[in-house]
Amino acid sequence: MSRVAAIQMASGPNVGANLIEADRLISRAVDAGAELVVLPENFAHMGVSEQEKLKFAEDEGSGKIQDFLKEKSQKLGVWIVGGTLPMKCQDPNKVRAACLVIDNKGKQVARYDKIHLFDVAVPDAEESYAESTAIEPGSETVVIDTPIGKMGVAVCYDLRFPELFRQMHDQGVEVFAVPSAFTAITGRAHWEIIVRARAVENLSFVVAAAQGGYHVSGRETHGDSMIVDPWGNVLDRLQRGSGFVIAELDLKRLKSIRRNFPVLEHRKL
Repeated sequence: MSRVAAIQMASGPNVGANLIEADRLISRAVDAGAELVVLPENFAHMGVSEQEKLKFAEDEGSGKIQDFLKEKSQKLGVWIVGGTLPMKCQDPNKVRAACLVIDNKGKQVARYDKIHLFDVAVPDAEESYAESTAIEPGSETVVIDTPIGKMGVAVCYDLRFPELFRQMHDQGVEVFAVPSAFTAITGRAHWEIIVRARAVENLSFVVAAAQGGYHVSGRETHGDSMIVDPWGNVLDRLQRGSGFVIAELDLKRLKSIRRNFPVLEHRKL
């Protein structure tokens, strides 16, 4: 069995300070035995506006945030799913919300660009979000081999689109890594339900790393980072504050569940 951790933070606009906190929490998770660590969405920067991301956008292969991920993974010998960071794209007025997967030798082995952008007005609240004003959506799913199993990557709002997860399942996925930053209101209403649903309907593990706390923008994020098994059981969770959750992923049990409860082989549509 392999041990995986999900980091929970309350990131702010200071990239350097956020990286120091991420460094501390990754180190603690590795000391606890984690072979792969998932960081939350926007782990290196959460500012007042979406447009602030443009100031910190990095070119593919170089930049302060990418260097941090590569150096940390190599130093500790751990795989890191790097939350999201702003990456430059063809449109000079936008970025990609990129989730980089770095192996234990400091090499980037995958990149997922967030597909579904959070453009919503939260019901019964004076909150609205428009990620598309500064973010260009991705279009490709990512499923790769890792020490914890065949892993697919999704980000936050992607959780609301089960067809994305089903497509990754059809590529052989066993574990979903989901960096997130759910709002406090939507998180209270839907976070646990959706995370556990994605696990149950795909008979897969879900490692959900969340932002959790109050931010400079005035936004409050829900937190409740959790690791869920293929039967929907929550193996570990952290509802509030900075820290991490950690659990062993038993792929033999996953295969047994899929073999004895072959619901995905019974699909008609």
